[in-house]
Amino acid sequence: MERKLRITVDGRVYDVTVEDLSDTGSLIYPARNSMTIPAAPAAEAAAPGPAQAASTAAASAGPGDVVATLGGVVESVAVAVGQAVRQGQTVVVLEAMKMNSPMVAPRDGTVTSLTVKAGDAVEAGRVLATIA
Repeated sequence: MERKLRITVDGRVYDVTVEDLSDTGSLIYPARNSMTIPAAPAAEAAAPGPAQAASTAAASAGPGDVVATLGGVVESVAVAVGQAVRQGQTVVVLEAMKMNSPMVAPRDGTVTSLTVKAGDAVEAGRVLATIA
């Protein structure tokens, strides 16, 4: 059943038509676990895309490495080599799509190396710092 509604958003008025899907018999989505997903062909699995390359780089990082979870530009470096840090403490701040994302220490320890400085462009999966 369709219904017409008038909605006001930030002072602007919109006339919209919505469909009531409360009757489960008219759902357009399949029931949970009713579909199977085929395995990826071997050719696609063999050729790594950017997402696979990033996850592979992150997988090869050590347990004390601070790894970029996304590509972006280093906004700031919040620590120095030799500084003691706590797990969860911000080490590097990346800016991507006008948002700042803190990259945090994976464990307590001492910063033994920094591989970036403010203004550097980085790709997802890059090791930014090492904590021992």
